[in-house]
Amino acid sequence: MAARLHHFLLLAALLLLIGGASSAGDVVAAGNGKVRMELYYESLCPDSFEFMVDSLARVFKDGLLDAADLTLVPYGNAKVDAHGAITCQRGPDECLLNTVEACAIDAWPDVNVHFGFINCMEELAMEYKHQEWQSCFQKQGLHPKPVMECYKSEHGHKLSLRYGRQTDALLPRHTSVPWVVVDGKPLYDNFGDFVAYICKAYKGRPPKICQHKQPGRDHPTVQQAAEAGNRVGYNSSDFVLNDASTTGLTWRGLMTIDNLCFLSGPDHVHIRERRTASSFCPG
Repeated sequence: MAARLHHFLLLAALLLLIGGASSAGDVVAAGNGKVRMELYYESLCPDSFEFMVDSLARVFKDGLLDAADLTLVPYGNAKVDAHGAITCQRGPDECLLNTVEACAIDAWPDVNVHFGFINCMEELAMEYKHQEWQSCFQKQGLHPKPVMECYKSEHGHKLSLRYGRQTDALLPRHTSVPWVVVDGKPLYDNFGDFVAYICKAYKGRPPKICQHKQPGRDHPTVQQAAEAGNRVGYNSSDFVLNDASTTGLTWRGLMTIDNLCFLSGPDHVHIRERRTASSFCPG
């Protein structure tokens, strides 16, 4: 009996150690089978609001949320001192808006609701009108009370501290914002290609955006390109093109990722970035 108890305690301790060893970066796919996508950002960072407004907003229009669970983390490069006071990269206004957006996520957990409100705020930031953020309540048809009470209280501060801990726990550490993580893997400077990574990682029926083809031309879909081989991956080195290896292959453009050209072969895919948004894929 004592031996059995000893083995049981050893097994329990081992399970606790395994569970404790998981880092913030070891995020697995959501329990519903969707791909987990996290956006770490700060409210007044131009790169952050441009990504959110110009790129991320399309996931709500093109069906990508059928494949992905989106989590927003409004903190970025802020710092916390020994007394718990938060200092933001762009001053008090950014701290206030980060907290407001944290409160919006807390007040309206449905991503379709809080993203609409936050996206409205970021659109104003793009227009240098961020001080008009309260107009987004009326624009989105939302009652202001829960957010107003939250950001003015200690609860709002605690939410920001929580997002700070979540950001600081990233492994590897974030080096810039926006910082996009898909299924626990950071995209680094390839965050603009998040759709391709989600389409690759998702194992269910691909949503419309993954199946989209450019009309009138024989282009691969995002899903086809991602599944063509292991040359499409999470590491930035996967996107380095060795011209010596491309003999006999054909360049194919892909409209849904408008800054990339796909070089498809029988068992792999190379990817090359266009030099400008208006340039064409090489002949």
